[in-house]
Amino acid sequence: MTLHGQLNEDFRPLAQLLTEQIESHGGGAALCVYHRGEKVVDVWGGIASHDGQAWQSDTLALSYSTGKGVLALLMHRLVDAGLLHYDDPVCRYWPEFAANGKTSLTLRHLLCHEAGLYNIRALTEDAHDMLDWELMGQRLAAARPEHPPGQTWAYHALTFGWLLGHLAERVTGRPLAALLDEWVTQPLALDGCYFGLPRHEFDRCADLIKTERSRPASAPRLSRLWLRAQKRSVAGLHQLIGFPSASVAEGLEPIGIAGFDFNSAAVRQACIPAANGIFTARSLARLYAMLGDGGVWQGQRLLQARIVEQLSRVHNRGMGRVIALPLHWRLGYHRVFSFGVQPVHAYGHFGFGGSGAWTDPTRRLSLALTVNRGAGTPMGDLRLPRLNACALRIADQRS
Repeated sequence: MTLHGQLNEDFRPLAQLLTEQIESHGGGAALCVYHRGEKVVDVWGGIASHDGQAWQSDTLALSYSTGKGVLALLMHRLVDAGLLHYDDPVCRYWPEFAANGKTSLTLRHLLCHEAGLYNIRALTEDAHDMLDWELMGQRLAAARPEHPPGQTWAYHALTFGWLLGHLAERVTGRPLAALLDEWVTQPLALDGCYFGLPRHEFDRCADLIKTERSRPASAPRLSRLWLRAQKRSVAGLHQLIGFPSASVAEGLEPIGIAGFDFNSAAVRQACIPAANGIFTARSLARLYAMLGDGGVWQGQRLLQARIVEQLSRVHNRGMGRVIALPLHWRLGYHRVFSFGVQPVHAYGHFGFGGSGAWTDPTRRLSLALTVNRGAGTPMGDLRLPRLNACALRIADQRS
């Protein structure tokens, strides 16, 4: 397997590691890295489709929860513009949201996963309800939190996107896709960044691949593997530390998920921002490079310094109800996992399947990985932490 693209020679060990991972896991992947304002890695390889088509420079990949970090940036840009504030009650802009004790629930609660609105099983009769943008907004507006807002945190694995997306639409009066394009994609000149993939971009989108080569897998089989991975890696840890395992299913497993096909046209086109964001690695890396440079991109300030300081500050450190890990939530971003090197000031968002993107402002280092084959936990598998460690060591050697 040969990687394509370009890289700074200092980062060749990172490209070699990615090559090994693609050969071992199958499928395809793209990796992009910025260091000190310079794009030092922009490589891709492997296959993008069930019929063996090669991954291309502009291949898009469905990246699950990695999209939460992109949506968070949109919200920060709206705050930066003075259109809303972190401690504003959500119901100020979305009156129906005040139902069932949510009058004091704020944007800060939503971004830090402290809203108590994570229970996807209570919000859906079947997983296919998630395809209906308006329906999910209505149900969340009427929902009762599982705990008082701010009392604790619980990973809003699926509801995060509808909560923030509908709030953004209420504040601006514009559809989420248009907002993402106006406030994120265009200012950063991104080459692929979508919640709800336009039909004309389908040819660029990689298939999610189960097998190492090109034999297609049925949607139910893909989803059953997804569920088994959650139960093995998350529920067991919950039992070990005493959290109720029921919260795993409540947060991660809507009824009927076994028949929910993430490869289908319906899912690609739907707006499920917490789970079906579709990106290039190049776009994700550029987005985080801007954050790592204090909100500035190519001489243009996109976020005020005070906003960047707020979004990167840790708000909670304890164990969560849905994921029994201390994720050190910032405003929409979690800690960065790495082997050996601990980047304490780094933040970003990883996704099921292995994708992820992050920045370390102290090193001015940003990295993004997109893949189309993998499983693991809601925060991905071990490939990204290994790549992270390699990139961090190289950055330190360059200092």
